[in-house]
Amino acid sequence: MLNGACYCGAVRFEVDDAFGYAFYCHCSRCRRRTGAACAAVGGIEIDRLRVTAGREHLLRVGESEDGYRCLCKQCFSPVYDVVREQRFAHVQLGTLDGAPTKGPDHHIYVGSKAPWHQITDAFPQFEELPT
Repeated sequence: MLNGACYCGAVRFEVDDAFGYAFYCHCSRCRRRTGAACAAVGGIEIDRLRVTAGREHLLRVGESEDGYRCLCKQCFSPVYDVVREQRFAHVQLGTLDGAPTKGPDHHIYVGSKAPWHQITDAFPQFEELPT
């Protein structure tokens, strides 16, 4: 079990340490949302993530049939996204207190990565999404 929280601590959650996949996303939206060169994300079935405190502080953004993004209403930290027909959660790995067993093992959207950022690991890189 892994524990996580937003920047101010108003929203807390736990997630099973059983991510099915994890990646670094370099798309312009993730860069702008995080303020970093890329976002580190872990994917897991939605029922394996539980909000343990501050559910009233969760702000749902961009709701659609496919999913939505969850931010803290107080500090606006991205916490997790509900994706893939609302069956999976994409957890921002930087919100976790500990290290997941499965860490990122590939890069996506490197075709739009920040021009000043150099990827220095040997993980596979995909211009957009892996096929």
